[in-house]
Amino acid sequence: MTYVTIGGVTVGLCILAHYLTHWWPGRKALMKDPARHAAELLPFLLAWAYGALTVLGIGGLIGWAARTAVWITSWLGDVALVWGVGADAGQRAGGTVYLPLTQTGGALVLILTVVVIAASKKSKRGSAISRGAWCGMTLGTSAGVAGFAAVPLANAANWLGGTLYGVL
Repeated sequence: MTYVTIGGVTVGLCILAHYLTHWWPGRKALMKDPARHAAELLPFLLAWAYGALTVLGIGGLIGWAARTAVWITSWLGDVALVWGVGADAGQRAGGTVYLPLTQTGGALVLILTVVVIAASKKSKRGSAISRGAWCGMTLGTSAGVAGFAAVPLANAANWLGGTLYGVL
């Protein structure tokens, strides 16, 4: 498992803050039609969950791509922290052990990978899907609240994969 540094978490939080800032419709509009505005967040949030799942011990090409994205993001974030604000680089932001995915949970992530790639290419919300997956990869192994969400995501993927393949 690749661990994210504080710089990588900073980049992930910047992606999240950027997306939420562009999404925010304003208080009045949000109060008038909350369901429609909340539905606009759904592609980003689902892609975030997918991104978090990809860094939970997935091997093969998908795992390699996720670990590489986390490594590059951590490196870029560390560079930004060192040169931008004079902070120290390379401090690990994840300190806990996460629940690994089972064989069927990993198979479900493979299916989700196909769906996420197709959706990011075909959907008008492709940018939100790509940014959500990237954000999930960087925040999924952090020690904060976002990393805490990885355990229920892994449990859900393992259960859904087991149920899906148990029925077939």
